[in-house]
Amino acid sequence: MDNNALITKPHYPILDGLRGVAAIIVVTFHLTEPLGTGHLDIIVNHGYLAVDFFFLLSGFVIGYAYDDRWDKKITIGSFFKRRIERLQPLVILGMTLGAIGFYFTDSTLWPLIHTVPIWKMLLVLLIGYTILPVPMSMDIRGWQEMHPLNSVGWSLFFEYIANILYAVWIRKFSKTALSVLVLVAAVALAHLAITNGDVSGGWTLNVEQVRVGFTRTMYPFFAGLLLSRIAKPTRIRHAFLWCSVLVAMVLYMPRIGGADHLWMNGIYETVCIIVVFPLIVYLGASGEVHSQTERRICTFLGDISYPLYLVHYPLVYFYVAWISNHKGVTIAQAWPYAVAILIGAIFLAYVSLKWYDEPVRKWLRKKLG
Repeated sequence: MDNNALITKPHYPILDGLRGVAAIIVVTFHLTEPLGTGHLDIIVNHGYLAVDFFFLLSGFVIGYAYDDRWDKKITIGSFFKRRIERLQPLVILGMTLGAIGFYFTDSTLWPLIHTVPIWKMLLVLLIGYTILPVPMSMDIRGWQEMHPLNSVGWSLFFEYIANILYAVWIRKFSKTALSVLVLVAAVALAHLAITNGDVSGGWTLNVEQVRVGFTRTMYPFFAGLLLSRIAKPTRIRHAFLWCSVLVAMVLYMPRIGGADHLWMNGIYETVCIIVVFPLIVYLGASGEVHSQTERRICTFLGDISYPLYLVHYPLVYFYVAWISNHKGVTIAQAWPYAVAILIGAIFLAYVSLKWYDEPVRKWLRKKLG
C-alpha cells in the first residue's frame, strides 16, 4: 500500500482551529465546574457539549479522509493502524500523568486515595492504556469514572467504538441508509436530552451511563459522516471568526429553565447538537483562511487541541483537590489558579505534542507500515 496516497488530501484549517477553540473551552468548563453548588449552576454550563462537537468533527473528517479510499488504498487493518497511531500515544501519556499525580491529590473529596495499594493503581493504569473502561469495582478515586486516572478517557472509548462501527459496517451504508440511521440517532438524542434535561454523562461503566455515552456518540459522529458525503462547501469569508463566536456562545450559554423546567435545557441542547453543530462544521469547511496569521492561529489551535484534551485533566485533579480542602473558595480566590492551570495545560499540551506525540507517531508509522 502507498501510505503517501493517504495524506494527499488537504486539511480544513478552520475546522482544526475550531477544535482547538472547543478544547480550550473544555478546560475552562472543568476549572469552573467545582465552583458551582451543583450540576445546574456551573459557570461554563454547557462546556460538556464540546465533546459532542468533537464527535461531529471526527465523523466529518474521517468521512472526508477515508470514504473514497476503501479497498483500493486502505483496508480495515490499515485504517485501525492509522487510528491507533493518531489516538493512542496521547492516551498513554494522559494516563501516565494521571498516575504520577494520583497520590498527590488525596483530599477531603477523595479521602481513600492514600489507601489504594500501588499494585491496584498500576493495574488501573494498564487498563487505561488500552482505553477499555475500568470496572466500577476498581474505582480508585471515588467518582465512578471509567478512567479514574484521567477522566476524559471515556470519550476516547466511545470514539473508538464509533470508528469500529464505521470501518466494519457503516462505511458501506448508502446515503439513504445513513440518513435513516442519523434520524433514529437524532430521535434518541432528543429523547435523552429532553427527558434528563441535558446530555451530560457517559463516563461511568453502568447500563444507564453507557446508554448516555452511546447516544451522545451515535448522532454527532454519524451526522458528521453524512455531512461529509452530502455537503458541498461554498466560500465564506471570516468563517473562523464567526464559527469561533458560535462555538463560544453555545458552550458558554447559562443553564436554561433551571430545576423546575429541565426540558427547556434539553431542547436547547438538542437544537445545538442536531442543528447548530452541523451548521458550524459546514461553515468552517466552507471558510477561507485570509492571512498567514489566521492560518498560523488555526494550525496552532488544531495542533494542541487533542494533546490539551488528554493532558489537562491530571492538572485539574490537583485544582479540584485544593478547592475541596479549602471550603468556601470563591471565584475571586480561584481564578488566578484557574488561569495558571489553563496556561500551564496549553504549555504542557504543546510540549507533549513536540517532544512526545509527533516523535512517537513518526516512529509508529515506520513500525506499523
